[in-house]
Amino acid sequence: VRRGLVWAAGAVAALIVATVAFVAAVDTGHFRGLMVRVIAWGAGRPVTVDGLLEVHLFSRHPRLVGERVTIGNPPWMPPGTAAELGKISLTIEMPRFGHSFAVEQLDVDAATLHLRRDSAGHANWQWTDPGTGGYTQLPIIRGLSMPNAHVELDDAIRHLQFEGTVAARDIDGSGELRPLRIEGQGRLNGRSVTFQVDGDALVAASHAGPYRFTFDERSIGSRLTGSGVLPRPFDFDMVDTTFDASGADLKDLYFLVGVTLVHTGSYRLSGKLSRRGTHYQLSDLVVSSGKSDMQGTMSIETSSGRLQVDADLRSQLLRLADLGAHAGDLEAGARKSLLLSDEMLSPGAVRHGDAAVSFHARRVLLGGVLLQAVAAKMSIDHGVLVAAPVSADVLDGKLNAHVRIDARTDDPAVSLDVKIADLQFGQLFQKAAAEPPVEGLLRARVIVKGRGSSVHQVAATATGTLTAALLRGTIRASLAELTGIDLRGLGLLLSKTKQQTAARCGVASFVADNGSLTAQSLVVDTDPVLITGNGQISLESEALDLVLRGRPKSLRLVRLRSPVLVRGTLAHPSVGINARKAFAQTAEAVALGVVATPLAAVLAFVDPGLAKDADCAALLAAAGTLDNRSPATAPVH
Repeated sequence: VRRGLVWAAGAVAALIVATVAFVAAVDTGHFRGLMVRVIAWGAGRPVTVDGLLEVHLFSRHPRLVGERVTIGNPPWMPPGTAAELGKISLTIEMPRFGHSFAVEQLDVDAATLHLRRDSAGHANWQWTDPGTGGYTQLPIIRGLSMPNAHVELDDAIRHLQFEGTVAARDIDGSGELRPLRIEGQGRLNGRSVTFQVDGDALVAASHAGPYRFTFDERSIGSRLTGSGVLPRPFDFDMVDTTFDASGADLKDLYFLVGVTLVHTGSYRLSGKLSRRGTHYQLSDLVVSSGKSDMQGTMSIETSSGRLQVDADLRSQLLRLADLGAHAGDLEAGARKSLLLSDEMLSPGAVRHGDAAVSFHARRVLLGGVLLQAVAAKMSIDHGVLVAAPVSADVLDGKLNAHVRIDARTDDPAVSLDVKIADLQFGQLFQKAAAEPPVEGLLRARVIVKGRGSSVHQVAATATGTLTAALLRGTIRASLAELTGIDLRGLGLLLSKTKQQTAARCGVASFVADNGSLTAQSLVVDTDPVLITGNGQISLESEALDLVLRGRPKSLRLVRLRSPVLVRGTLAHPSVGINARKAFAQTAEAVALGVVATPLAAVLAFVDPGLAKDADCAALLAAAGTLDNRSPATAPVH
């Protein structure tokens, strides 16, 4: 027994001596290769040290110093370099009663960080494989110094590309509480940007309480500020923030957050953001630009690798003039020659994720037309956007629409079905005159398909039909008579009378073929005159080429048989007469006066008025305006 105890005591003594010798050897730089492998194993990624390596383990505060250190990507990322450090110094705070394991001080000099995150959410800065789930509690860093680190960021989830310098340090504070400051500058998504994050003092941070911070980020034209909290320091999968953004154009916010938004004029945006893993919740959203406003909530899920967006948006007033590249530019709006918008939809943004959006607006102002009680449901499914149903009250009538945009290619295919029922046509002229020139119930149907990323591009390639019908209306007598250009019509015009005449019906039916509208039926039947027409409208140039002819239903002694020409563009139409026809009729009268008698010359301008009433029922039936099906249920060809 005595011999065994002696041997045991000797073995323990030898183990203690060997341990002390090993620690001393490590402290003096021996076993370098073994230590690098141990560090790489603990980090879970490749590590190489090409310069000095000092490891001081035999201390209450173990310390590691390495020079020219290279850290590779973790196993869940493609091979590559995550960081190159000129020098790193790490001091450990060993666990003791009331204190957990922590990093007492971390100093990094001459660092270059290559930060990458793919579209599936795998990043080379993550401590553990995100595919395994769970939460790994990271040690708290009590002190940090990283001056002028060069950072390259490529984030496929948030579509952020940044290259610049970032500095992190404890700044002077009261007593031992030294707040953390992180500052950076460089180019974010192609724009110059600066940012600053101020956080609580690291020395007081604890896993038992939240960690608070504020941020201020600026680029040309926009500024993003706010404050937040990490409920579990330093787990960035759990973040709660409030934010406020402002600038000259909401689309510029992309250069700060990587989210594609629409062009606006000067804007203000505020809200709250809460993140829990791959789920983001935006609440209390409020955005305003010009006279337009928007409020709502939005949730975003990224676990599948594709954005899944669910939004509920509301507005008191939304003006088309407050959206688009020329929003807020009154002079640019005045110079605009095309009526159809050239604002471009980004097919890539539609393909980026899926969405379900509910939208309600009290009022939407499209040019001079006011839509009220607007409601719409929109969905995006793998690059196909469908807005249906879309409904609104317009000029005491009802609008229903179905829109489908297939953006799976960079040349989207668009189909549109719009139905307008019982619109008070006269209200379109409320601003122009106290008594509108045309009144009545208007019904219209547009069924077209085309290709392009803007309204103008789709219209320029449109194929389909456009039909409108006027029911139980009136038309200013002077306008009706002037389509026949007779003496009575000129008299009514010169007297500026507001006298109205009944319009029994009116139908305008066009066939669209590759952006060219051809009139198939153009008829307005009034009590004194039957108006017919034909012609074309180019939706590419928006040029008008229409001819209107008025045939009186009673005797006209002086009538110039010249059609009325509608020329110009949709935005700026012009009306005139066919001078060649008028000259030919005048020449005919002169010839009759020479060959026959002066009475014969007068007869050249006499119209017996043999026009009959149009068959309104047949016209309306042929136009299909009696079809009461909703566009949401009618087929879209």
